[in-house]
Amino acid sequence: MEATDRQLTCKDCGSEFLFTVGEQRFFQERGLTNEPKRCKACRGGKQRGQGAGDPGKRRDGRQMVETEVVCAECGQSTVVPFVPKQGRPVLCRACYKASQDSAE
Repeated sequence: MEATDRQLTCKDCGSEFLFTVGEQRFFQERGLTNEPKRCKACRGGKQRGQGAGDPGKRRDGRQMVETEVVCAECGQSTVVPFVPKQGRPVLCRACYKASQDSAE
């Protein structure tokens, strides 16, 4: 049976990508039985911890939220990766680290 390049669909972004004969041989030589589920961009993003190949998404595929806030400690403007709850103070990175260091 002659191997041919195969079109696969990425489970994260839905785009089609090519599973080449060379890649199929590579998988076979290493005893890998499952074919790839993600395109190269999404595989790279997952390895870097960025989720679905998109830096604006979490690993579970949900959109990441960035909120601009004012630090409750020093008053500087900063961006946090969540939506703060009303009435709870939000600290910038430096103030948060300082509060963690003093708690130890």
